[in-house]
Amino acid sequence: MTGEDRAISAIARSGIAYEVIRNGRVGSLAEAAALRGMELGQVLKTLVVRRAENDFLFVLVPGDREISWPKLRLHLGVSRLSMPDAATARDVTGYERGTITPFGATRPWPVVADATITRRTVSIGAGGHGVAVVVGADALVVVLAAEVADITDPA
Repeated sequence: MTGEDRAISAIARSGIAYEVIRNGRVGSLAEAAALRGMELGQVLKTLVVRRAENDFLFVLVPGDREISWPKLRLHLGVSRLSMPDAATARDVTGYERGTITPFGATRPWPVVADATITRRTVSIGAGGHGVAVVVGADALVVVLAAEVADITDPA
């Protein structure tokens, strides 16, 4: 089963309303947003963050924002966080960078979503390059049991 198949199957099982978009590989988030007919802030990046040895989490960040490491550390109550290398990210999620999504990941890591994503329609990666699903952000937060917090700053 491909990463795309695994992710879309997991999204379907979640019961959330979604639309699959296949826009092919893109060179930037701005290009993805344009092809999807969305604003940059509606395109979510799913980042994998290491909290401790063998302890990771998914962080959902709008395309027009970036992680504020001090805010995220404060929210999680830790003094140190890091981004794993590409091989580790693939090992702990089952997805390569650029395709990572909490849906269908090999381990159900916790999810933290930036507070700015709520009350709108967003797209989130669906396990393959250039494949995403469009969903309601509030429903997304619910099905992922995501913590919502102020964890980003404008890009």
